[in-house]
Amino acid sequence: MADLIVFWHRRDLRLADNLGLAAARAKTAKVVGLFCLDPYLLKPEAVAPARMAYLLESLAELQQSYRSIGSDLLILHQPPAEGIPVLASQLGARAIHWNWDVEPYAQARDRCVREALKEQGIAVHTGWDQLLHAPGQVRTQAGDPYMVYTPFWKNWRSQPKAAPAPSLWDCQGLTEAEQDCARQAGAVPLPSLQDLGFCWQEPLPLPPGEQAAWDRFLAFCNRDRTIVDYDQQRNCPAKDGTSRLSAAFKFGTLGIRAVWQEAMAAYQRCRSDRTEAGIEAWQQELAWREFYQHALYFFPDLAEGAYRERMQNFPWENDPDLFEAWCAGETGFPIVDAAMRQLNQTGWMHNRCRMIVASFLTKDLLISWQWGEQYFMQHLVDGDLSANNGGWQWSASSGMDPKPLRIFNPVSQAQKYDPQGEYIRHWLPDLADLSTESLITGEISPQQRQARSYPAPVVNHAAQRQAFRDRYQNQHQ
Repeated sequence: MADLIVFWHRRDLRLADNLGLAAARAKTAKVVGLFCLDPYLLKPEAVAPARMAYLLESLAELQQSYRSIGSDLLILHQPPAEGIPVLASQLGARAIHWNWDVEPYAQARDRCVREALKEQGIAVHTGWDQLLHAPGQVRTQAGDPYMVYTPFWKNWRSQPKAAPAPSLWDCQGLTEAEQDCARQAGAVPLPSLQDLGFCWQEPLPLPPGEQAAWDRFLAFCNRDRTIVDYDQQRNCPAKDGTSRLSAAFKFGTLGIRAVWQEAMAAYQRCRSDRTEAGIEAWQQELAWREFYQHALYFFPDLAEGAYRERMQNFPWENDPDLFEAWCAGETGFPIVDAAMRQLNQTGWMHNRCRMIVASFLTKDLLISWQWGEQYFMQHLVDGDLSANNGGWQWSASSGMDPKPLRIFNPVSQAQKYDPQGEYIRHWLPDLADLSTESLITGEISPQQRQARSYPAPVVNHAAQRQAFRDRYQNQHQ
């Protein structure tokens, strides 16, 4: 009988192009998947219902994929350091394999699991999978991690990229006796969203699972060819100009090496500088993702506070009423409110709009970026600590940025990126009959606002911009 290896899935919910899973299959045909629903990560006050819906539906598909090749995906619902060693021991597993993560909690959790398995005499095999270049592979000439994106991107793109790993194939699953052991050791049926205390009834921005993610990417890259226009369309929230694959990258329903290979194949088919620029702009977004993950790995304190020391005690006003208006999309600034309502209703927000609302919260409302960071994690289907933290710190002038003092004007942002007011009209239908000029400038009369139950602006942008500048300069004297 073949030795059993258990593969612990975390942010790699797929069978294809999964380095750790392929390494396990190379050692034995008896590979069984495992996912642990960690209570620490499932707190309703900290997790977006849409994100949980995407996770559970992706797990259901992954479970079926395992069964289609003769194995299974086991589910635990308990702290990993408690449940995994017991399960592995009861099954007589030869080893546990998993792919590393950059987040501080994940690293601490993994150390605990490793030590507990070591006490059971069970081998552990780990490696990187979710990045094209692991932390430490892209460094400055001095050997340090990068703290500025542009030189990171130039180094990152110059390095060769690995080929995709082979998909898991033809496995041996657990015997009936082993399945009984797994149940006795805590394996449970995959729970429903309601079982876990969540409710989400809206369509997800991206259908869950490995197949849907790959289909979407192939359409973006080949059939629809949206990728070649990415550089020109990505900042226009009314257009379907982005891949919308952020949730797939968050949960690893897409393999990053297969994605890069397909994008490069599309690049080779380009016949103009414009189309090449579109694909390269999208590749830069992959590099941004890796830049923020590297940053969190080398600077784990980013998860708790500002990168820039002088911004760690910034005098935010943190007005709870203004924050509530921002959360509800009731600030009186149409582009801001449209974006927040998109988030609240769909679990997703266009990236340009993420920057607009983040700048507005921090620079106009003088509210701590950490309030916004938490709210996003409570609502985003693609909520990811490194990307979310990096984006919010960039917007708040507290992060890794050589020119940190940026203040977005919501009017000029709307004029440039939603010039016809299409995005605003879609998410603020009560304002749809107003002129485009009124929508994008926010110059709506009190009578028009009252008739549509739309609030007056909660702040004066010019005054608040100056207030932020003054406080920022005081912090940096």
